[in-house]
Amino acid sequence: RREARQGFAFPPPGEEYSQFASEFEFEETPDQERAIEEVITDMISPRPMDRVVCGDVGFGKTEVAMHAAFMATQGGKQVAVLVPTTLLAQQHYENFADRFADWPVKIASLSRFNSTKEVNATLEGLENGTLDIVVGTHKILSQGIRFKDLGLVIIDEEHRFGVRHKERLKALRAEVDILTLTATPIPRTLNMAMSGMRDLSVIATPPTRRQPIKTFVQQWNDVVISEACQRELQRGGQVYVLHNDVASIERMVADVEKLVPGARVDFAHGQMRERELERIMRDFYHQRFNILVATTIIESGIDVPTANTIIINRADKLGLAQLHQLRGRVGRSHHRAYAYLITPPPKAMTRDAVKRLQALEALEDLGAGFTLATHDLEIRGAGELLGEDQSGQIHEVGFTLYTQMLERAVRAIREGRQPELDRPLDHGTEIDLNLPALLPEDYLPDVHIRLIQYKRIASAASADELRELRVEMIDRFGLLPEQAKNLFDITELKLDVQPLGIRKIEAGPQGGKIHFEEQPAIDPARIIHLIQTRPQQFKLDGSDKLRFFADLEDPQQRVEKVRELL
Repeated sequence: RREARQGFAFPPPGEEYSQFASEFEFEETPDQERAIEEVITDMISPRPMDRVVCGDVGFGKTEVAMHAAFMATQGGKQVAVLVPTTLLAQQHYENFADRFADWPVKIASLSRFNSTKEVNATLEGLENGTLDIVVGTHKILSQGIRFKDLGLVIIDEEHRFGVRHKERLKALRAEVDILTLTATPIPRTLNMAMSGMRDLSVIATPPTRRQPIKTFVQQWNDVVISEACQRELQRGGQVYVLHNDVASIERMVADVEKLVPGARVDFAHGQMRERELERIMRDFYHQRFNILVATTIIESGIDVPTANTIIINRADKLGLAQLHQLRGRVGRSHHRAYAYLITPPPKAMTRDAVKRLQALEALEDLGAGFTLATHDLEIRGAGELLGEDQSGQIHEVGFTLYTQMLERAVRAIREGRQPELDRPLDHGTEIDLNLPALLPEDYLPDVHIRLIQYKRIASAASADELRELRVEMIDRFGLLPEQAKNLFDITELKLDVQPLGIRKIEAGPQGGKIHFEEQPAIDPARIIHLIQTRPQQFKLDGSDKLRFFADLEDPQQRVEKVRELL
């Protein structure tokens, strides 16, 4: 549906945009430049944008979002930046405020850190159009919020929003431009991107001087934990200890204090009061203490460049994207960072958990998020595209067949037709000329190569491709035997027939018949003309078959006759 809709085409970037881009303090990586270009191209075109920018933690996705936000505000539209946590909302708000400081753009934030007075002022600004950019948590999606002229929605860490939030977003999605930023797309997002329902830009080049995070998967061992913390503290760094259980978090703090004497330890979790939580995060950022024991609230938390070791307790209970995000909390500067994933013995873990941890340990390179997400797609299945279930029954159908079905539906809607969902996936018109059409065993003895050639012949998209294949086969295996020539001829006929709406063609020594679809793409007058001018050769058989009569003993003649008829 989105393909067929008209969106808002933003004016192309001018001098002001170039000036804004040049104010970026870092050197853009080639991938980042490409992602920015693709986003800008999407925004200029009248088709509503729905692009996923996939890049690892700290690879500069936010800068891509800033460029898009600048384009939108220049075009006189409002921008909503949607983030999963209050901490991240705060950080993004500060980043945006810094980046847009020299421009006449008004920015506000909307989260539980704001007082009621601030919230009301923000809502009023959005409704009367005096506010240009709002950064907030899912509060932005609540019913009472009205935008004067919303043009762009930027979603950070899409996988952290529930299905209901996404349904609210889908309601916006048909006309508003949507830009999604994620380090590890959830299977459904990745699947939509792979099948072409959403566009995808991947930022895989790390910023200069960044080093991969060294990852260890092991069971809890006091000596290892103690050494890891000591080593980090000695080089002046800080440590995250992730313990995802509020009830026993204080006991964990006591354990850590015992293991690392002399360290200043504090803890944070989502059930604390806002002010308290904000204070602890700020203290950690300013290095007032050096070990933070926290729940997964730090997953999309603030950037702490000095924290370069993370210890994740019970890593088997967390999902792939979550673990990758958490690991990305460290190593944000040019120091070598370490991640310890602490697990119970392998026998006590589920099979999927073992697979997830293996994938993480194997992929510690920078930019592994996208590869990890494809592993996730394999481990969990793709989920329904438009329904509520996140993981699905893809193995019942197979990925290739599934993408074909999807492609067919998308193509039908683009052409303004109703997708025929009950019709089986056809492999083109059926053509039976009563001729042997195959690759004989004595020509291609190896069954594996034979199957590959069949698949290539069947998948050829044009007559030229078929001709090249023919040349290649003669080159590799010698002159084609008669049966193989027939196979090529019939496949070429199939390609010719495709646009006409013919279901089946049969032909034998005395003639044959053509079965039409319910609504063939053929002018009925042409068929009536054929029957009237040559009644000996043609006649109708029911409402959807045309018979033809001729002496077609010679196989080559039979192929020629069908071709001439078409």
